[in-house]
Amino acid sequence: MANHFSALKRARQTARRTTRNRSNTSRLRSSLREMRQALAGNDKASAERAFRATVSALDKATQKGVLHKNTAARYKSRLRARVNGLK
Repeated sequence: MANHFSALKRARQTARRTTRNRSNTSRLRSSLREMRQALAGNDKASAERAFRATVSALDKATQKGVLHKNTAARYKSRLRARVNGLK
């Protein structure tokens, strides 16, 4: 364990940040999982609803620094193509 005041503070900050990032990552992954399930169901209406929720989660993850903006853009582009591919 750290002994210096600054190292103790840094350990506390890291623990808080790790918890927050893990929560945001989990929320994002859950949203992506629901999106994949909607796509597998071949229901365009539910896929559109899931897509909007997933895009929101991707944007929030980007804003919080959990995901790079280009990665989020790539996810959105590929998901949109799959939603448009549904009949």
